[in-house]
Amino acid sequence: MHDIVIIGGGPAGMTAALYALRNGKSAVILEKNGFGGQITFSPKVENYPGFLQMSGNEFADLFMDQIMKQGADIELEKAVSVEKTAEGFSVLTESGTGFDGKAVIIATGVKHRMLGLPGEYELVGEGISFCAVCDGDFYTGKTVCVAGGGNSALQEAILLAGKCEKVIMLQDMPVFTGEKKLQDVLFARDNVEKHVNVKITGLRTENGELTGVEALDTASGERFTVACDGLFEAIGLIPENDAFLPQADLNKWGYFDSGEDCLTKTPGVFVAGDCRSKAVRQVTTACADGAVAALAACRYIDQL
Repeated sequence: MHDIVIIGGGPAGMTAALYALRNGKSAVILEKNGFGGQITFSPKVENYPGFLQMSGNEFADLFMDQIMKQGADIELEKAVSVEKTAEGFSVLTESGTGFDGKAVIIATGVKHRMLGLPGEYELVGEGISFCAVCDGDFYTGKTVCVAGGGNSALQEAILLAGKCEKVIMLQDMPVFTGEKKLQDVLFARDNVEKHVNVKITGLRTENGELTGVEALDTASGERFTVACDGLFEAIGLIPENDAFLPQADLNKWGYFDSGEDCLTKTPGVFVAGDCRSKAVRQVTTACADGAVAALAACRYIDQL
C-alpha cells in the first residue's frame, strides 16, 4: 500500500507527488496517456517562473526526472473508480489492477474540445493552439483565426488582437454568445473580423504547417477558405470526472465542486488542477493545486 495514490500525471499530479515525497510519504501516479498533460502540446513554455523558455515536452521530462529521483512510483494505467476500504482506498484501473492508498488525489485534468477534422491532432502545437496566454506571442504580427463565440473565445481573441495583425472570429452559431462587454471590447478593434454561421470543415497546410481553414457558411451554403497562420480553438473543455462521482461532487459543468482547499465530501480524497471548479486554468495554478492537495493529504494521513 502507498500512502497516496495520485490519479493523473499532469503538472498538478506531478506536483502532488513531489510534495508528498518531500513530506516523507510514498506516492504512486497513475497516468492513462502520457506524463505532462496538456502542456506537452505547447512548443514553447515562456510563462513558468524561473525558466525563460522551454518546450512543453522538456517541462514534462524535467518534472518526471525530478519526481522519480525523489522516489515516485509511476504506472501507465487508466483509473476507473475509487472505493473506500477498511485500510483506506482502492483505485481500480481499466486493466483490473488495484492500487491501495491511505489517501487519493484526483488530478485528471481536462481535454480540449476539438473540431474533429482530418489532420487536426497532428497540427496541435504546429499551427493549432488552445491558449493565447501560452502561445499568442508566436503569432505576433500574423493572422490568426479563433474558433468559437463564447466568453473563452472572446477573451482569447482580445489577447490575440493586441499582438496579431489580424484576428478572424469564426462562430458556428447565428450569434456570439459571450458577454456583451467582451464583445464591445473585442469588436471595437480595427484588426478584428467577425463571422457567424461559419463552420470550419477542413484545414489547409503546406510543408506540414497550417496555412488556412476551409469553411462553410451554414446560412447561405457558400464554401470558402480563410488564409491564416494559426488557429486558436476555444470551443470548450471536457472534464472526465464522472467515474469518481461517488467520492466527490461535480458542478453542473462536470468539474469537481471543490474550492482552493482541494477538499471533497470524502475525507481522504482530494482533487487538484484543471479538473476542479476554478476561474484560472494555467500550468502555475495546476502546480499550486497539486501542492495544496498533497499537503492536505499528508495532514490527513498524519492524523489517522
